[in-house]
Amino acid sequence: MIETFYDLLRRQGITRRSFLKYCSLTAASLGLTPAQAQQMAQALQTKPRLPVVWLHGLECTCCTESFIRSAHPLAKDIILSMISLDFDDTIMAAAGDQAIAALEDTITRYKGNYILAVEGNPPLNEEGMFCMPRGRPFVEKLKHVAKDAKAVIAWGSCASWGCVQAAKPNPTKAVPIDKVILDKPIIKVPGCPPIAEVMAAVVTFVAAFDRIPQLDRQGRPTMFYSQRIHDKCYRRPHFDAGQFVEQWDDAGARAGYCLYKVGCKGPTTYNACSTVRWNEGVSFPIGSGHGCIGCSEDDFWDRGSFYDRLTNIKDFGVEYNADRVGAVAAGVVGAAIVAHAAVGAIQRAASSKPKA
Repeated sequence: MIETFYDLLRRQGITRRSFLKYCSLTAASLGLTPAQAQQMAQALQTKPRLPVVWLHGLECTCCTESFIRSAHPLAKDIILSMISLDFDDTIMAAAGDQAIAALEDTITRYKGNYILAVEGNPPLNEEGMFCMPRGRPFVEKLKHVAKDAKAVIAWGSCASWGCVQAAKPNPTKAVPIDKVILDKPIIKVPGCPPIAEVMAAVVTFVAAFDRIPQLDRQGRPTMFYSQRIHDKCYRRPHFDAGQFVEQWDDAGARAGYCLYKVGCKGPTTYNACSTVRWNEGVSFPIGSGHGCIGCSEDDFWDRGSFYDRLTNIKDFGVEYNADRVGAVAAGVVGAAIVAHAAVGAIQRAASSKPKA
């Protein structure tokens, strides 16, 4: 039996006080309540570590590169303590037959109780020959490992949407994994790559509560994908004030104005970039002077140039968003103002009539 996360920490000399502090900080980063922090502590103290298998299809490994740079919590604490990462052919020490033996042992020993994490996607053209790890089509390997998994995590836009591999004309017929895995719950964590702390938080949530987080209708965790980047962007006041960068390195760019006119896709992109940010919360693309390219949204490669101004604002996302609510409110206020003006005009006209 796998030891619990708490057992491992105690074996490493970590006190219970530090363990509870860790649970509180992790729960806060996930936006959980104090009561849920206690539930997390109870779960990590009593449940065995979560077996995880991590597969790689058509991809550039940017999701792994992002994940290993997580700071809250540290990737090493997740991999070595919180979960039992039993297979990941990118970062594991074993290789060849030894690595495959570890994979088969995990899916047999923990049948129905392990999590499958997938980075990249399967190409279906030519019977899958465009991705052949160990001489076998990746689509077959994906189906084989997913068969007895408890749930699946789709890391990044490759696994979630298809990304650049599935961009037109898509000669390899690359598809997101939910076109192949049809009978398992799938948590989509899109982005090219996803934010490290977002990836870490999703793994932490599943490990602690033994269930998938609340998802939106596209399968993304609402704790990180329920708001547009635009809504929490520090440049938003400039957007509202009509202050825009008109061209690169103009006075507006140097003043930090909104990047909407030079192609920023923040108004139509759902992600936590403007709040969680990157590199331990230091910055994100917009903060570095480049507009959002919308990499966490479906088909972002096929939606024209990254530098074309958005013109179709009706496609603002999956929610009844703040802008739309504001427009309705403005309409109501405008109608009230017109009505008030009409009543005032009638009253003035009545008062100006000569008395009989």
